[in-house]
Amino acid sequence: MTPAITYADFTKVDIRIGQIVEASDFPEARKPAFRLKIDFGPEIGKKDSSAQLTKRYRKEDLIDRKILAVVNFPPKQVANFISEVLVLGVDDGSGGIVLLSTENPGESPLGSRMY
Repeated sequence: MTPAITYADFTKVDIRIGQIVEASDFPEARKPAFRLKIDFGPEIGKKDSSAQLTKRYRKEDLIDRKILAVVNFPPKQVANFISEVLVLGVDDGSGGIVLLSTENPGESPLGSRMY
């Protein structure tokens, strides 16, 4: 069972809406992944991320897609790349990742925080 956290703990995690503006192959990654550039609007700007999405998504299908990501983790080196944000997704039961997004992505501006 997952340990319990408090609401105060949860509020420390800064989850924002971003829009993928670039997606490219990442052959240096240990597990199949894409390099992503995600726009979080004027307050946060554009950030890089590595995401293991190759099983369910094609690069060209990711462009302009709105997603949810944690923006306040420290940067993490993945092979020769610095991942600045953690893109959120769930396992599809067969080893693929399904991206988390908003129900009505056009209604929330880039950078909107999840509460």
